[in-house]
Amino acid sequence: MKTYSSNQKNQALTLIEAVVVIFIIGIFVMMLLPALVRPPRHHGFSCINNLKQIGLAYRIWAGDNNDKYPMEVSVANGGTMELMNTPDAWKTFQVMSNELSTPKVIYCPADSAHGGYATNFGDDLKNKISYFIGVDVTNGSVNILLSGDGNFLLNNSPANHGLVNVASDNSLRWDISRHVSTTRQAWFFKTKIGFGNIGLADGSVQQLNNSGLSNLLQQTGLATNRLAIP
Repeated sequence: MKTYSSNQKNQALTLIEAVVVIFIIGIFVMMLLPALVRPPRHHGFSCINNLKQIGLAYRIWAGDNNDKYPMEVSVANGGTMELMNTPDAWKTFQVMSNELSTPKVIYCPADSAHGGYATNFGDDLKNKISYFIGVDVTNGSVNILLSGDGNFLLNNSPANHGLVNVASDNSLRWDISRHVSTTRQAWFFKTKIGFGNIGLADGSVQQLNNSGLSNLLQQTGLATNRLAIP
């Protein structure tokens, strides 16, 4: 029997070539993976829209009440002034029910701590509110905090429900229970950083990281900012 030899070279990859191919594939995966795992930001935009509507509701209410916000008007005259230092501060949103139109506006879709939005402006509303109430807002205020996400840490501790006094030199930063951005440091390592939204007395809404929140606190012009957290 005759034997035949072939001059065709072996087409299999060498070990070095295989390592190079795997390395190149790994680089592409590292480039694409952050885009694939980046968390959606639609909840952040929903909260911005909510806070804009809340700010508008405050201004409409004030327009019908001698340019005063509910926090400046006594309960006897339809406001909530005496309630700001009590567990009933949430009724500020209740007295603005006509201006807000729907309780969905005061609930953030990313807020898992309050169990969904209320279906009406009844007493169940107090457990379905995502945003704080700025107690110190007056007509003509500009940089005073009017409303915003209530999931922040004050001096590294969660802010308690009720009236919270935030001094301009206090440490204030977001926790990661609501809005989160992810920073990837390496292929398998990533850092979660909280951010949030603040509505100001001038009607604007700002989306802020931790440093932006601290800077805003310095710009209010108040030694102490009083925030009622439902």
